[in-house]
Amino acid sequence: MSNPVLELRGIQKAYNRGAVGEVSVLRGADLMLQPGEVVALVAPSGAGKSTLLHIAGLLDSPDAGQVVLNGADMNGLSDRQRTRARRQDIGFIYQFHHLLPEFSALENIVLPQLANRVGQGAAEARAADLLGRVGVAERAAHRPAALSGGEQQRVAFCRALANSPGVLLADEPTGNLDPDTSDQVFGMLMELVRDTGLSALIATHNMQLAARMDRVVRMENGQLSEQ
Repeated sequence: MSNPVLELRGIQKAYNRGAVGEVSVLRGADLMLQPGEVVALVAPSGAGKSTLLHIAGLLDSPDAGQVVLNGADMNGLSDRQRTRARRQDIGFIYQFHHLLPEFSALENIVLPQLANRVGQGAAEARAADLLGRVGVAERAAHRPAALSGGEQQRVAFCRALANSPGVLLADEPTGNLDPDTSDQVFGMLMELVRDTGLSALIATHNMQLAARMDRVVRMENGQLSEQ
């Protein structure tokens, strides 16, 4: 078996809830994500899946444990080093698209590439190609407010893939869409992931969507187990 692209080893995280005191969210969570593997993360609301994804995506740090990305321990990196690793190696999709409202669909995909020092022409070509692959090429010049919910989320998918990351992390990526649109948009996401050979960890409440992935892990009591 090849080396994992992402490993979470004994991840622990707790928060201080004021009068409630310290609440432990993650209690030694372990996960290995193999190259090209798509894993569903299933957990009830409030179980800590968003916290886990933020730690895996280097947006937050664990109290204990290791995040290993492409064989490199991410613990102890400076903020600048974490930002560089996140920008180059990780794509993130949220339940709500979080597109920049003052920019067009194309520009929303170009901007993260410019931040990664890709030239304007190459960035625009990459953005146009991605929009075409998710079926919204004709909406490239439209701002988010002029797009439907499904179209907005497809643009968000393209933005997450703009810098060709090796790992995609998604937090309920179709949870804000109606069932029919959710199924269609999720199918496009899976097609994109498979075509690009990405490894993906996708949190979802929808067990029908989870069943379309390679395997399912469930979060309970701050730990992960294979379902």
